[in-house]
Amino acid sequence: MCAQQNSALWARATAVIPGGVNSPVRAFGSVGGEPYFVAEADGAYLTDVDGNRYVDYVQSWGASILGHAHPAVVDAVASAAARGTTYGAPTESEVALAEMIAAAIPGCEMVRLVSSGTEAAMTAVRIARGATGRDRVVKFAGCYHGHSDALLASSGSGVATLGRVDSAGVPAGAVEATVVAPYNAVPVLDERVACVIVEPVAANMGLIPPAPGFLQGLRRACDEVGALLIFDEVITGFRIAPGCAAARFGVQPDLYCLGKVVGGGLPLAAVAGAAAAMELLAPVGPVYQAGTLAGNPLATAAGLAVLELLGPSVYDELERTVATLAAGIGGALADAGLAAQVPVCSTLCGVFFGAAPVTDYEGARHAAAGGDYARFFRAMLARGVALAPSPYEVMFCSLAHGEREVEATVAAATAAAREVAAAR
Repeated sequence: MCAQQNSALWARATAVIPGGVNSPVRAFGSVGGEPYFVAEADGAYLTDVDGNRYVDYVQSWGASILGHAHPAVVDAVASAAARGTTYGAPTESEVALAEMIAAAIPGCEMVRLVSSGTEAAMTAVRIARGATGRDRVVKFAGCYHGHSDALLASSGSGVATLGRVDSAGVPAGAVEATVVAPYNAVPVLDERVACVIVEPVAANMGLIPPAPGFLQGLRRACDEVGALLIFDEVITGFRIAPGCAAARFGVQPDLYCLGKVVGGGLPLAAVAGAAAAMELLAPVGPVYQAGTLAGNPLATAAGLAVLELLGPSVYDELERTVATLAAGIGGALADAGLAAQVPVCSTLCGVFFGAAPVTDYEGARHAAAGGDYARFFRAMLARGVALAPSPYEVMFCSLAHGEREVEATVAAATAAAREVAAAR
């Protein structure tokens, strides 16, 4: 294989794709260097076009909870594709997936399948506005809810990676009804608020768990003024617990946004919740939403294959793996004399460089500003470990990450931490 194939692809990509990528964070802008182009992936590993093999903690940003190319998913997609890839008409598999989602999540009675997390969040907000007759939306600084105009204000994830708090091309009127509050602080609401949308576990500004009482406080505040509470669980849905964040934290929202895991690695997301809210959607209600590829048979087949394999023991196994990984990385950083935080919440973990625990977006930005994450990322990649190319993302383990992968990662982190410390 040509040793320069990756660089050649990057040159070709930048000539025909804006920035060379189809999603900004993939460009390695905050960590430096050229992005790797993936040739194939299997289980916990991916291989780039130059033949370099990495232990992968991106896992398609959390979508591949079983690991890459899991046989059950591959077989399900291949079988579905043999019957046709899209119909523009209802199928039994989309009904089955909606039934499975509704049965698993507290307070979920109905599900509308869409094709992306952005669509899910946009639709949930539209439902809330339709249900309440109000316009105002409260979100939290650093929480990313997709790239629709009204929800880009003070977002984390790729927007934070680019060093921006919003986007060109978004008119002032699109965000004038959006209120941004600090994460982990319950805002004061009034009767103008249609909804509060929140990541119940913040995972787009690094990993920040909810402070004790935060989610419960949001539920009470919404109830007091008649606003809807929306949990954006595009990342956490079926990732942190079988019943998602509601089951884990004992707080039930009015609407859920789901994605990633529920699509089994294919483009699929969902809005879900109580029938009273969901039946506001067309064709039975006045809130319009549609999608040509919504409920695509390949994506629903993949989603069903994944959810059928996610029993309680799976989450216990993932939590043990993540706890061991986080302890190992934290120890490696501490032994090298690097002040760092390695927070854990269920099956998610993250890395912040800094002495103070991070509880909100300002803390995450401060931790990212020093540049140690970028240095650590490059040192890990050179040792065969692929982390997220941004300090505002988290590490995703899959069921394919076992003791061998964790041990290799901790060994790489030990050497990488020393390299970062020596370069200071």
